[in-house]
Amino acid sequence: MYPFVSIIVPCYNEESTIRHLLDAVLAQTYPHEQMDLVISDGMSTDRTREVIAAFQKEHVDLAVRVVENSARTIPSGLNQAIRESRGEIIIRLDAHSMPIPEYVERCVSAHQSGKGDNIGGVWEIRAGADTWIANAISFAAAHPLGVGDAMYRLNPKAGPVDTVPFGSFRRALIDKIGGFDETLLANEDYEFNTRVRESGGTVWLEPSIRCVYFSRSTFGKLALQYWRYGFWKFKMLRRYPHTLLWRQALPPVFVFSLMALIVLSFWVALMRSVLAAQVFIYFASLSLAGLKLAIKERKGFLLLGLPLAISTMHLAWGAGFLWSVIINLFNKNG
Repeated sequence: MYPFVSIIVPCYNEESTIRHLLDAVLAQTYPHEQMDLVISDGMSTDRTREVIAAFQKEHVDLAVRVVENSARTIPSGLNQAIRESRGEIIIRLDAHSMPIPEYVERCVSAHQSGKGDNIGGVWEIRAGADTWIANAISFAAAHPLGVGDAMYRLNPKAGPVDTVPFGSFRRALIDKIGGFDETLLANEDYEFNTRVRESGGTVWLEPSIRCVYFSRSTFGKLALQYWRYGFWKFKMLRRYPHTLLWRQALPPVFVFSLMALIVLSFWVALMRSVLAAQVFIYFASLSLAGLKLAIKERKGFLLLGLPLAISTMHLAWGAGFLWSVIINLFNKNG
């Protein structure tokens, strides 16, 4: 007996990647009559809706529905898609993702085996465009210096974890702990998984569940993404301070130390030397990592591209986090 599965996807201006997702859902080995796809679109202004409409006409055997997400945020889109879905098991995906053909089948099997309450798998990071910058970003997004010990981006083993990308869960879990927090415009997955764990549930990483994820294509888009991550991470930590991990603390500490040393260097000559030493050691470490990876992958652009991408991630995440702290302090004082 195959339980009915609903795949939910928040979406906004994804004309370049949405077809990859649609084709990947079509290729699922799970019976199509036992699943549907609900796309919550945040009022896209590009050709996203046209691409989806063309797919619906070509493949009427796959139930695909589009609902409008007027709030235009990811958590609101997820909650809306959940309300509009009818599956016993809900699988959250992304318009930047491309699940393997066995993705749904393996999610269902893992739930039927009782492995966890929210079950997810591994990301295979691919470039969001055919440029050296986009390719460098894709390598950085899967490098330990860029993502720390985030196992779903590295070489994981099956077992309980703090969070998984996307995730799949039974509808009963929503009834138990509630939906995604719509006051958080990023980190909604981590916050959701925190509530899963604090309710006594298990977040399970299953390496056989694999998904291609298309990383950002430019340093500007990467910086904006990680600024948002850092900014909203502090908002989440105000509620769950015990969930702070070492990999998340390092970027704001690093950015704060840079800012402090820059200010102090105007008055204390020694601080200029300390600042220069810190910057040199930091970029020397990243350059060494870039050199090692460039040799290993035989891709010369990584010598420059990896340090630039990882430093963009660190600085944007740390700056976003600190800006969130400052805003919070001013709100308290005001």
